[in-house]
Amino acid sequence: MKGPDIRHNERDEGRGTAGTGPEPDTGPSVRLRPQSLMLTYLGNYVLGRDIAVFSGSFIETFARLGVGEHAVRSTLTRMVRRGLLARHRDGRRMHFGLTARSAGILHDGEERVWRRGVLGTDWDGTWTVLAFSMPESWQRVRHDLRARLTWAGFGSLGNGTWIAPSRRDVRSIAAELGLAGHLKVFSGPAEEPTDVPAMLREAFDLDAVAGGYRAFLGRWDRPDPLPGAPDDLARYLWMTTEWLQLVRDDPRLPVEHLPDGWPAVRGQQVLLELRDRYERGARRLADAAIESIPVPPPAAPDTAEAG
Repeated sequence: MKGPDIRHNERDEGRGTAGTGPEPDTGPSVRLRPQSLMLTYLGNYVLGRDIAVFSGSFIETFARLGVGEHAVRSTLTRMVRRGLLARHRDGRRMHFGLTARSAGILHDGEERVWRRGVLGTDWDGTWTVLAFSMPESWQRVRHDLRARLTWAGFGSLGNGTWIAPSRRDVRSIAAELGLAGHLKVFSGPAEEPTDVPAMLREAFDLDAVAGGYRAFLGRWDRPDPLPGAPDDLARYLWMTTEWLQLVRDDPRLPVEHLPDGWPAVRGQQVLLELRDRYERGARRLADAAIESIPVPPPAAPDTAEAG
């Protein structure tokens, strides 16, 4: 059986995507940004080790995913520019290590993937409602705020009003974007005559979220996932990056507000089963490819954001 084509489209300073081909045996295609794959790699093999990795090690490892040298170097440059990586020169060689900002993102991603369940079983009946108002000219700030709110589990009700289950602390988001005077936040239960199911359908596209999980199952819930991948390191990076993308878009609604047979439950089971299959071999391959130098640890992690 022919395996999926793992390839990369090098364009726009590394903003292209790597993806599996839309072949019948693998389910719908998935597209993952090189930066997202890079963050997965850093979270698994660099976080907590106080090292900076030689640029050639990134190139060697990402060739397994069909990401070319130009795209890797462009991604590293962009991540330095965004404060997600720090350059460390050793002779004529350039190495890249974590920053406080990227450490925060990676710790948050680790929490979401491995420690937090996909079901909201601890809901206390409250909702957080956030409203914002800012000049139309602040388009970039509005975009960044929406991205961070989505990452934090909020859905949009329109007209600058967002909602999330349970209490959500958005002070760090407001501080980072300089919006302390532009946000209004309230928490409490929904009151009559609120139609909660209708409100959730308006705020969250649960069909799209469920579709993402079903596509994940189509690729991974099988005896031999991604048979065209070169090794378990490629599979592990691909799988965990895709899963983080899914849980990032999942607001973890309370169980009582989810449809029956919610596919995230089986998806999480498959993820854990395949972690046990791939993790040891993937780490062995990753460690063999890493050339690094010791560096001081980054400062205390900053606020996390979507990758």
